[in-house]
Amino acid sequence: MRCGNLIAVSGTAPVAADGSTFAPGDAYRQAHRCFEIIEAALQQLEISLLSVIRTRMYVTDISRWPEFGRAHREFFGDHPPATTLVEVRRLIGEEMLIEVEADAVVGSD
Repeated sequence: MRCGNLIAVSGTAPVAADGSTFAPGDAYRQAHRCFEIIEAALQQLEISLLSVIRTRMYVTDISRWPEFGRAHREFFGDHPPATTLVEVRRLIGEEMLIEVEADAVVGSD
């Protein structure tokens, strides 16, 4: 969703091309998949990950934060956005371990 210079990418879940849950049980690969989807959504608007100012990760097992964090670092590197990691009881897909939201700002003064 784009509104002026604000972009919101929400409900990014680890979904495979066929609609199934991507990499069941693998926290790192599921997180990586979510960030791939976010990056692709931004690319459709000709926006890079450098414009992302905030991410929110909803996870079903916060003790696996190093795996989720590793994927986050691989995508944002030296320019990490403000980030929140929250444990939730469950997600829409039973095998899903993470869902991610990202907010970006482009063309700001």
